[in-house]
Amino acid sequence: MAVALDEINERLRKVFTPDQVEVLIDMFRYAFDRLVKASDFAELKGIVAELAEAQKQSERRLGELTKRVDELAEAQKRTEERLNELAEAQIRTEEELRKLAQEHRETRRQLGGLTITVGYTLENEAFKALPDLLKRDYGLELRGRLKRAYVRDKEGKAIEVNIIGKAVKDGREVTILGEGKAQLSKRDVDRFLRRKVNRLRDVLGDLFLVLVTHMISEYDVEEYAKEKGIALYYSYDF
Repeated sequence: MAVALDEINERLRKVFTPDQVEVLIDMFRYAFDRLVKASDFAELKGIVAELAEAQKQSERRLGELTKRVDELAEAQKRTEERLNELAEAQIRTEEELRKLAQEHRETRRQLGGLTITVGYTLENEAFKALPDLLKRDYGLELRGRLKRAYVRDKEGKAIEVNIIGKAVKDGREVTILGEGKAQLSKRDVDRFLRRKVNRLRDVLGDLFLVLVTHMISEYDVEEYAKEKGIALYYSYDF
């Protein structure tokens, strides 16, 4: 601004008197000062306007963020409520499963008891009928009666035997060993051989094996038993 006033001063001195030039220079200086202040103010207004717009944008974003946070909080609340419901449902389910397991155990216990009862009933009938059937079909002469008993194997462990008795066949003594099954399967045959026969053969000597049943589970179970050297009788044979 000083350079501009010096130039104006030189040009004015060519036309006006020194006093007039001084007055005019003061006026120009005042005008320049006012012009600079107005320019600064306009710039300041622009900055303030930009700041105001930025503030509005910040407030808008803050509002959106607040809304989103509220939505997330509501979703979190619903999630927690759902988790609580699921936890309660899980507790109810576990309780029902516990009751069901208890009922299942009781049912198995009752069925086991019923199976034992049916088996014992079948064997009781066999005790009466087998002496005559074995004599007729295999020439066995019983010595005493058939019974249930515990017999120790060669390791000294007691094994429950459902049908056992002594008999004579062709002048030699044999031990009748058997059991009853309501419905006989090949698995039952194998289990009888594994759990009873194989463990007692060395203790009881010559064995005559017999199984009694109401019905077989497959068409070829009877043939399977005979192949294993086991006599098979049905309850209707009694």
